[in-house]
Amino acid sequence: MFEQPQWQVQSRFDLPEEFVLAVSQYAAGLSGQYAAQLLWQRGIRDLDRLAGFLDPRHYCPASSFEFKEEMQWAVDRLQQARQKAEKVAIWGDFDADGITATAVLWEGLGQFFSQNQQLTYHIPDRLKESHGLSKRGIETLAAQGYSLIVTCDTGSTNLDEIEYAHQYAMDVIVTDHHTLPDDRPPVTAILNPRYLPSEHPLANLSGVAVAYKLVEALYETLPDVPQQPLEALLDLVAIGLIADLVQLTGDCRYLAQRGIQQLQKNQDLVHSPRPGIAKLLELCRKSGDRPTDISFGLGPRINAISRIYGDAQFCVELLTSQDKERCRQLAEETELANVRRKSLQRDVAQQVVARLAQLDLSTTHVIVLADPQWSVGVLGLVAGQIAQDYDRPTILLSTAIDSDNEWVTDDLFPIPPSPYPPLARGSARSVNQIDLYQLVKNQSHLLHRFGGHPFAAGLSLPVENISLFTEAINRQGREQQMETGIGDRAVVQADLTVTVAELGKELFRELKLLEPCGIGNPVPRLLIQNIWFTRVWHKNIQDWKGRKVQYIKTEFEIRDDSCDRPFPGVWWGHYRDEIPSGRCDAIVELDFNSYEDHRQRQRYEIRLIAVRPTGQDSHSPTPAIDWILDYRPPSPPHSLT
Repeated sequence: MFEQPQWQVQSRFDLPEEFVLAVSQYAAGLSGQYAAQLLWQRGIRDLDRLAGFLDPRHYCPASSFEFKEEMQWAVDRLQQARQKAEKVAIWGDFDADGITATAVLWEGLGQFFSQNQQLTYHIPDRLKESHGLSKRGIETLAAQGYSLIVTCDTGSTNLDEIEYAHQYAMDVIVTDHHTLPDDRPPVTAILNPRYLPSEHPLANLSGVAVAYKLVEALYETLPDVPQQPLEALLDLVAIGLIADLVQLTGDCRYLAQRGIQQLQKNQDLVHSPRPGIAKLLELCRKSGDRPTDISFGLGPRINAISRIYGDAQFCVELLTSQDKERCRQLAEETELANVRRKSLQRDVAQQVVARLAQLDLSTTHVIVLADPQWSVGVLGLVAGQIAQDYDRPTILLSTAIDSDNEWVTDDLFPIPPSPYPPLARGSARSVNQIDLYQLVKNQSHLLHRFGGHPFAAGLSLPVENISLFTEAINRQGREQQMETGIGDRAVVQADLTVTVAELGKELFRELKLLEPCGIGNPVPRLLIQNIWFTRVWHKNIQDWKGRKVQYIKTEFEIRDDSCDRPFPGVWWGHYRDEIPSGRCDAIVELDFNSYEDHRQRQRYEIRLIAVRPTGQDSHSPTPAIDWILDYRPPSPPHSLT
């Protein structure tokens, strides 16, 4: 069995009084001590920076023209298209970032071009096509008279397809945030934050945020044309940013903060500016005022469409249509897809766990498993779960063939159908700062295609190479671990130590000051010591029609010696038998369940992250540092809602 993770607790600082006082001004009636500790730990110590971090009104966002001549070239080409009444096609992508980016361009460019007459959009089918431009799609658009393609969340490395578009006298503007080619692609303009310095406030923009910046530049250039205010797009931007798990610093944080403010306007089904989002929020039992309403609610549902149906075109309609009845139908179809996605994910995860029980994990440094029955659409999600649970990079592969005898595509990067089957295709997820992309790249001679980044990758390889690949990547993983010392033992980190008596509304209000949380600013985790559990039970969760969904959660109450009252909590994906008896220590996240069910149960609660019997191990303090890089995924994982 694998080694249990080590627990670490952040050191507590003696803070300047003026800093604590400044923090408390943003949470009326509270001491500010908890939030001040967290901010100081995370390097937010300057009072001017503090103001911009906590309140977007005090942050000065970067100009869209920080992309310099590339942005000017893009704006000039769009102005030319408008003046000459050219037809413009938006080429999007099928994940939440790509879909919201498509929606932003559909509405934003729709202020300058007539929708459906001059302006259209295309999103590839996840199960039949791949990410990025395709020659077949370019041919179709050319036949329909389109002369300009604007990509979003894709396109940077589609060099062959861009050259192919030129054969049809079509220009291409790329808006993207993925890996760059060695040389600038032959496009009219390319807006990609990877060209900017890593410390630039725009450096971490996701696809939807880059698309928004293009629209913003057009609004600035032609201010008298748009009829819709620019800020109306910000709820879409927030959904894509948070669902894509980008680093929420600089302008990313600012846009997410502003976007969540806009998203809250969709709480009312009657007066919502976006009926589709309002209905989705109702179905996923979220109110829209928290980033977790996106990461655990809206984001997984938008992603589920392509994972289950392949074709995600209607998602743009769901997000932008004003037809309430149509939005209701599409939202319910989206909810059904998410229910199916959860069931598929759970089935595959159970099969993976059963397979792992037969392996010697003491000699397994990288988990590699393949199966012809696994749905490729959920392999990335399951790989993420397994990597976290087993503290090892995980690669899951499918050898399935679809009904048209075309090899299904990976969910992270473009793989065209191969004339040389059989190929295994799948997804990889990392853990503990292990550079999985480099591990995969080192085995490129065994692969058909691969792509990704240090924490997530997609790949395809001949089935006959799987055993060689497994052996080689495990050897490389062991060598990397020995050289760097990374991955010797997983670490679960707590930011603050509290008691049960401290849990509740006041602590929640202070922790909420740090939202939106994400990479670079993780959700605060709390260590609670010497507790015991009562009223522990587990159950299947239910969908919006009250039907059971095959996913388990355990509910409980915790107590300690600090007070007489218990405090409620939930442990997603676990059974009650996994809760230890007797006194325990736990690492948790504090949350507010804002949805009122038939029991009118709005409440503050904890989400259990890790638990063990008291005294099992000492808690190692983390040395005092000026910054923190945190690679933990949000918890619970996206699969849970």
